[in-house]
Amino acid sequence: MIRWCLALLCYALFSIVLPAARADTLVLTSLLWPPYSGQQLAQQGASIAITRAALNVMGHELKVDFYPWSRAVKLATLPSSDYLGYFPEYYYETEKFIFSNSIGTSPLGLVEQKSHPLSWHYVADLNRYTLGVVKDYVNTDVLDSMIVSGVQPVEAVTSDELNIKKVAAGRVDAAVIDVNVLHYLLKQKTLQPLADKLQINRQLLANKQLYIAFRNNDEGRRWRDIVDRGLAQIDVEALANDLLYHDDVVTE
Repeated sequence: MIRWCLALLCYALFSIVLPAARADTLVLTSLLWPPYSGQQLAQQGASIAITRAALNVMGHELKVDFYPWSRAVKLATLPSSDYLGYFPEYYYETEKFIFSNSIGTSPLGLVEQKSHPLSWHYVADLNRYTLGVVKDYVNTDVLDSMIVSGVQPVEAVTSDELNIKKVAAGRVDAAVIDVNVLHYLLKQKTLQPLADKLQINRQLLANKQLYIAFRNNDEGRRWRDIVDRGLAQIDVEALANDLLYHDDVVTE
């Protein structure tokens, strides 16, 4: 009994001397990329909901500001800004950023006209088609290398919505797009009339992982480690399923 009382007294004194860990707020940039991120989406989208859950379990908060994609990335690189990173992003080789563990999966495919499906086996087979891409988006290593070298004909636009319209109008043969993004957009009033004309090509380009890109400095590494520890304590797949894979959304 005496030992138990002494232990309780020591704990109380320890609690007074060392206050509880302070809750901090991680500030990131993102873009309107439904259903993964967006200010008006439920829980601001699946990627943001997952990241917030990982931070909350670690006792911290998340604040996200939304910008066009190129600006969201640029702001995260500025040493004078409060932003320590941006998301959701695919992994790529860079010295500016380090990446969290996965915050979800992104099935990347090609939207095409149902009446004119693309036939290909290897990515190089796509060189005979003109593809729509979104400016400054990372696609796949092989495809991006072919685009840079000039062997893959592409037309770059500023949004997935524009690419969908161009495919429907026959201005490009197909466009690179996330499968879940396509299904979400084709349910919206402005694009719904195009849904019967379009489909995802039967062959995916990749089933990619999504990450948070943190600024490559001490503070960025600190927050990356906090997020990773939080991700290990939540069920990322279950959260993603609740927010993404419902109704008629198909990922394969």
